[in-house]
Amino acid sequence: MTIRFDKLGVVIAAIVAYAAFAAPFATFRANRIVPGEARSILEALPAMLGPLLLAVIVVAAVVALLKTPLILRLAASVVALAALALLIGVAGSFLTPEGNSFARISPASGFWLLIFAFTLLLADVLTRLNLSPWARIGVLVVAAAAIGMLLVSGSWNSLSILKEYANRADSFWAEGSKHVTLALGSLAAAVIAGLPLGILCHRVEKLRAGVLNVLNIIQTIPSIALFGLLIAPLGWVATHVPGAASLGIRGIGTAPAFVALFLYSLLPVVANTVVGLAGVPRAANDAARGMGMTDRQRLFGVEFPLAFPVILTGIRIVLVQNIGLATIAALIGGGGFGVFVFQGVGQTAMDLVLLGAVPTVALAFAAAIILDAVIEMTSTRRPEAQPA
Repeated sequence: MTIRFDKLGVVIAAIVAYAAFAAPFATFRANRIVPGEARSILEALPAMLGPLLLAVIVVAAVVALLKTPLILRLAASVVALAALALLIGVAGSFLTPEGNSFARISPASGFWLLIFAFTLLLADVLTRLNLSPWARIGVLVVAAAAIGMLLVSGSWNSLSILKEYANRADSFWAEGSKHVTLALGSLAAAVIAGLPLGILCHRVEKLRAGVLNVLNIIQTIPSIALFGLLIAPLGWVATHVPGAASLGIRGIGTAPAFVALFLYSLLPVVANTVVGLAGVPRAANDAARGMGMTDRQRLFGVEFPLAFPVILTGIRIVLVQNIGLATIAALIGGGGFGVFVFQGVGQTAMDLVLLGAVPTVALAFAAAIILDAVIEMTSTRRPEAQPA
């Protein structure tokens, strides 16, 4: 009998072997800023649970390593991820001294590598299963619900990131609201301005190169530099334009962050609009003209629907980009999850950094999955042009 190995499984098995047996599973700190003490899986968990987790991890790694049925690989990845999610909370309770409110227990590199390895296995299985868009959204909802249940149950309350959250619960949701408002608001403004500009660039070829070149130049400016460049002109507007300050326009804060994100968002929206409209088959336009449709009717009835999946791809790029870039807005007082990231960096408190970074990554990941599904659902099979 020939044993066949899965190529990706070899990589996953190597990561798992290192993470489970060589890297620390959790870190114990006497308080939030002192250096941590590494704990392996066997040291971080009660006597029976440590070997049990190692057994689950090893079995799941073997399933990934060998060419096994997709259903078995799916089950192995889900069971391994569930075991890791549950037992890291147990490790937090086990390692925290009784009655000690200052100790901090954090997931260490081994935990994160194991999460990465089995998430990679799960993503590979879901890709091979070729799930429908609705099924992918369903998987995302189930995963979000499972994490939500863990948070509500209090299983992770002993972990340091949840202790940081408990100390900042009100400000966390306030900054989260600012973060989402910045990302979605700048996207909406870019769509409102970018779609007509993209249509104009498609129709007027002489205008296209100049507009796209200017937007390309803006895209090359580093985000922190662009935020800084906007402080002076917006400060001048706030001082000299009546009513501007009352609208919230000032040199620092939300206004320059919003404007910068808006400017960064224009290129993907405009460029994808141009590409999408240029990709509309000539036969479809000829048929619409033959039916007596006006230019406006052809634009909204033929060209725009056929170009919409490409335009939506640009919107997806912008949303994921803006969710990440909004983190930097905290440097100029714009708020958002970046507040916790930069506070954590300043205080050498890694768990505070994670309090801002983890929800940012989660939002970007969820937005990418949802918009990818929407793009696939709205994709239309384009008719092929018939030879003359």
